[in-house]
Amino acid sequence: MNLRKNLPNYLTYLRIAVIPLLTVVFFLKSEWSYYLSTTLFAIAGISDWLDGYLARMWEAQSSLGRFLDPIADKLLVATALMLLVDQDRADLLPAIAIVCREILVSGLREFLAEIRVSMPVSKLAKIKTGAQMLAIGFLLLGDGGPAWMHLALLGRLLLWAAALLTLVTGYAYLKTGWKHMQENS
Repeated sequence: MNLRKNLPNYLTYLRIAVIPLLTVVFFLKSEWSYYLSTTLFAIAGISDWLDGYLARMWEAQSSLGRFLDPIADKLLVATALMLLVDQDRADLLPAIAIVCREILVSGLREFLAEIRVSMPVSKLAKIKTGAQMLAIGFLLLGDGGPAWMHLALLGRLLLWAAALLTLVTGYAYLKTGWKHMQENS
């Protein structure tokens, strides 16, 4: 029973622990580093979905989980994007748009939580997250994948699509938040 209560948080810890491993593996100059960095990112992405699913299913949501889960997600995505941009495997502008939106929405959620207003994740934001995670996975695998799949190009295109969705969903969240800010100022 105790494992059930703590497993979602353990999965969040795993996601945080993957970040330094991903960074080290990313910079190794071998063919398998493409596959291993992609695998680490995929494990982290799956753990993000799984920890939320298990926490809801087992009614094991915790204050620590609500605090750490979004931080772990943003650290993972921001780290992966910085690594990819640094090695010219991802474009800077969509990466900046994605990271800035994540910071904006986090701050907005924090403000709204203080005034006891919930801002649920929209369906479009979930699609954005899926596109973003897929794009990063493709970009991490990049040249390590089969040449006929053009994963680097597909990843870049998906990253731009995720950035566009980022702007749309970020605007929607800001518009909702702004209304509450006006009411509480």
